[in-house]
Amino acid sequence: MTELELNRALEAILMVVDEPINEMILAQITEVPTDVVTAALKTLALSYEEQGRGFQLREIAGGWRFYSHPDQAPLVEKFVLDGQQTRLTQAALETLAVIAYRQPVSRARVSAIRGVNVEAVMKTLLTRGLVEERGVESETGAILYGTTSYFLEKIGIKTTSFLALIGAAGLAIALALQGSLANFAAGLMIIIFQPFKLGDKIETNGVMGTVEEIQIFHTTLITVDNKRKIIPNSKITTEIISVDV
Repeated sequence: MTELELNRALEAILMVVDEPINEMILAQITEVPTDVVTAALKTLALSYEEQGRGFQLREIAGGWRFYSHPDQAPLVEKFVLDGQQTRLTQAALETLAVIAYRQPVSRARVSAIRGVNVEAVMKTLLTRGLVEERGVESETGAILYGTTSYFLEKIGIKTTSFLALIGAAGLAIALALQGSLANFAAGLMIIIFQPFKLGDKIETNGVMGTVEEIQIFHTTLITVDNKRKIIPNSKITTEIISVDV
């Protein structure tokens, strides 16, 4: 394999990885000696910097990966924030719920808990600035993820511990119940996007009333005949909500 062919191969692989990949794996894939691969990676990283590219090839946590250039952070941040108004999917909200509870947690662990591949969803959450890398798992080398300060700000928490909102024990029990993860994710949707607020008069699931309380798993309404109705959040987010403004 020529130097040009090796460089192109390395670029193609690095373009699709989600976590830093080490030289030995790259050497096995390209069938090139490890020292040659290492030298090629360092040369590529230096050439990108000399060319003034908008990205960098960096060695992080024992592996290599492409990253946006630090001096482009304002534009990247603008791009991320401009996309915040787009509604998150149910899959994204459920994944976010798992990360919020189990953080720091690897992507593989999140996939195991949800029973589906979460690669695309994780990219969305990272792009939105709702989750971030939180180091590396010592045993496996997998990247760990957690919620960001932006996420905490959106749901109105000023502490660094998300569990202060709901309590670890209560959440552990709740997530064990059938359908609770959907309620939790729906609660996040209501808190983040705020389709209604306390004191609003709404109609949902055949119930009309004034919003008395918004919790992570349910919302409480006071009906016109002064009855308290507790509605699971997953029921609210899957129905059309009429808000009296």
